[in-house]
Amino acid sequence: MFDSLLSANWIEQYALPWSINLLFALGIFIGGRWIARGIIAIVRRVLLRARLDDILVNFIISILSGILLLVVIIAALDRLGVDTTSLVALIGAAGLAIGLALQDSLKNFAAGVMLIVFRPFKAGDFVEAGGTQGVVEKINIFSSTFRTPDNREIIVPNGSIYSGVITNYSARGTRRIDLVFSISYDDDIRKARSVIESVLAAEPRLLADPAPFIGVADLAAHSVDLHVRPWVNTSDYFATMCDLREKIKLAFDDNGLTIPYPQMDIHPSKAS
Repeated sequence: MFDSLLSANWIEQYALPWSINLLFALGIFIGGRWIARGIIAIVRRVLLRARLDDILVNFIISILSGILLLVVIIAALDRLGVDTTSLVALIGAAGLAIGLALQDSLKNFAAGVMLIVFRPFKAGDFVEAGGTQGVVEKINIFSSTFRTPDNREIIVPNGSIYSGVITNYSARGTRRIDLVFSISYDDDIRKARSVIESVLAAEPRLLADPAPFIGVADLAAHSVDLHVRPWVNTSDYFATMCDLREKIKLAFDDNGLTIPYPQMDIHPSKAS
């Protein structure tokens, strides 16, 4: 009789409440996961409508999923009667320790997010950043991959890129070619200008608007320096610049215009 009474009291005081708490905790966990999936789906749609990069969207979703799952687990454990205060403090301390240990990685991550959000360049652009020049192959969360003109692959931490100056040579559709040609003081400036204009007029890759500029840049010690500044499409920049240097030099040779060498006049003094 006493044993059955004790058993009934144990069931009433411990087993039944714990079973009820377990069922509630299980309901909280299942319902919380369902609500979390709904929140994640809504956030994903919002981020995709904002046209954020897929890499950033997936990363944000993965972080949000982990946070929501942690909240659901803590809520379920709290319903079971587990002291979650210590658990939250432990998770906070662990997060702080991990953050201190991964300062550089977090810096690169933050820079990667900024690069993806603000897009100072995109894959396929030719840029100078992080001490490197090259075509952007990939932009990841922690680093970016460049391909140099001689076909080397360079991986640059995003922190190094975002903390310095970024020069994007592909950002604009057109670029100006800056050339300097020197002629002798004995040469006719008007003839030199006419020769350069004829070379520029024969080059089909040059743009008519803005019109090419030709002018005297400097009256140097041994030469007259002429600035030649035509405009081209960005994709034609390098090849056109090299061709113009060759064609103008050959045109100078054909028309008797000389590009003077650096020289120094030495006047020996007479012995007294």
